[in-house]
Amino acid sequence: MKQAAINNQDLKELYETVLKLESVDECKKFFRDLCTLSEITSMAERYKVVKMVNEGVPYREISKKVGSSTATITRVAHWFHHGEGGYKLALGKPK
Repeated sequence: MKQAAINNQDLKELYETVLKLESVDECKKFFRDLCTLSEITSMAERYKVVKMVNEGVPYREISKKVGSSTATITRVAHWFHHGEGGYKLALGKPK
């Protein structure tokens, strides 16, 4: 499916679906069916990176610990600092 084929309603339905999930197990099952293992791993890696960026860990140290390229770390950090605030919202939520 081309990027243009995904409209705002499709995205809204996806977000609403995620919000309906009630447990980590339900979320795990949904994402495993929705995404490839590589996509899930990439998302988990990016979230680990953003947590370390939030803690002020230097990019080279993050790269060594997580295995992400400095380009990926820079992109994640850019969206952390200049994005919609989603990372900060998620990091501020209690576990």
